[in-house]
Amino acid sequence: PVTDGSRELHSLCAQLEFLLQFDLKEKRSFFGQRKDYWDFLCQGLAQCRQEHEGIHFVTSLDKLKTPVGRGRAFLRYCLVHRQLAESLQLCLLDPESLCEWYYARSPFLSPKRREEILGSLYELDGVTFHLAL
Repeated sequence: PVTDGSRELHSLCAQLEFLLQFDLKEKRSFFGQRKDYWDFLCQGLAQCRQEHEGIHFVTSLDKLKTPVGRGRAFLRYCLVHRQLAESLQLCLLDPESLCEWYYARSPFLSPKRREEILGSLYELDGVTFHLAL
């Protein structure tokens, strides 16, 4: 199993975060706080009208104050529960939403790249992650 001490885990999480932030449009909340991929994931999962336990879990953690911190916790939760590929796929279903959040260079806007990314993430479902949440 992959644990918190694994070098590969840190590299994987950094690459996932880079991918989710790459060519992300700058958006601000009502109070001026910069939105991040966490907000994209929340909106995407909410549009599917599915209550996601990962979103509920992360929002219940009082120590997390920033969208980036919440996004990282969500990625870890999804890795542990083997839900990352499915969760991201649900967020990538709506082309209008993707264009609202990402500029044209984002790999999520390319059907071929999106398929490659999701295929790789579904392969991760076969890996056991024992991470502190």
